[in-house]
Amino acid sequence: MSWQPSASFEALRLRAGLNARIRAFFAERGVTEVETPVMSVAGNTDPNIASFALEFSGRTDGAPRTRWLRTSPEFPLKRLLAAGFGDCYELGRVFRDGEAGGRHNPEFTMLEWYRLGWDHRRLVTETAELVQAALALVDRRARLQTIGYHELYRQRLGVDPASTDEAGLRAALGDIEIDPRGLGRDDWLDLLMTHRLQPGFDRDTLLAVIDYPASQCALARVREDGDAVAVAERFELYLGPLELANGYHELTDAGEQRRRFLHDGGVRARRQQTSPPVDERLLDALAAGLPACAGVALGVDRLLMAMLGSGRIGDVLAFDFARA
Repeated sequence: MSWQPSASFEALRLRAGLNARIRAFFAERGVTEVETPVMSVAGNTDPNIASFALEFSGRTDGAPRTRWLRTSPEFPLKRLLAAGFGDCYELGRVFRDGEAGGRHNPEFTMLEWYRLGWDHRRLVTETAELVQAALALVDRRARLQTIGYHELYRQRLGVDPASTDEAGLRAALGDIEIDPRGLGRDDWLDLLMTHRLQPGFDRDTLLAVIDYPASQCALARVREDGDAVAVAERFELYLGPLELANGYHELTDAGEQRRRFLHDGGVRARRQQTSPPVDERLLDALAAGLPACAGVALGVDRLLMAMLGSGRIGDVLAFDFARA
């Protein structure tokens, strides 16, 4: 019966209701919905994210034939901000290669939005308000709690992400066995999050983890905190053990962004991974002047899973990867 949908009709109608709630939420706040390209001449350089590529067979007038499917709408949205458009959001499909399973589908729905003049802490509050508005559709509530990344690890695991050596981080995994080949400090920290911390997060709490190690800055600004430790101004929002959103106080420095892209390329080369082209148009936009802003990406399918109490992404997709 593989021709039939993987999701129930109830789930599909709930998705429609959630989409309507999202659009109403931003309309009330004066944030404009936009649509940006799904294909681009550049790709995501993040070594931990794999992009799909395709070949265009038509006329290109010298432009590259290889195009990359977006892993998020981040880069074109920032180009709109640099051009002076103002607060905006996009609700649409994104694509990631190699991600299929119980909680992953190669194509999924992402909501991403940007707020001018905001930092990541202020955006935490709005992101939680959106999730709470979504949960109200199924008569569920969750309270917001905010904690610093370093404080979380110190409180719950007894390790300091800034000073504990790799052996100490590995020991904190306890009896969880992981092949250590090729893993670095940030990998061990990520494993502690996914294997030791997330499973213990309270089901009825929206936990915002803020101010990550500077080595995990991605596209976020970096600052020195009160303990003279460099931290990235980013957050991740969890509902129970389920990660829903990832947000940044956005980097606006084109030179620093280029250095980060090139660093990603070096990591990919060492891992013998394909390196997508750097997005020169984004760098030009940053050089022209990206206004101070904060942005966040939220996984809509993950949110729907939480609303339905499901641990399987196929339960919220009309046709999951196996039935597409």
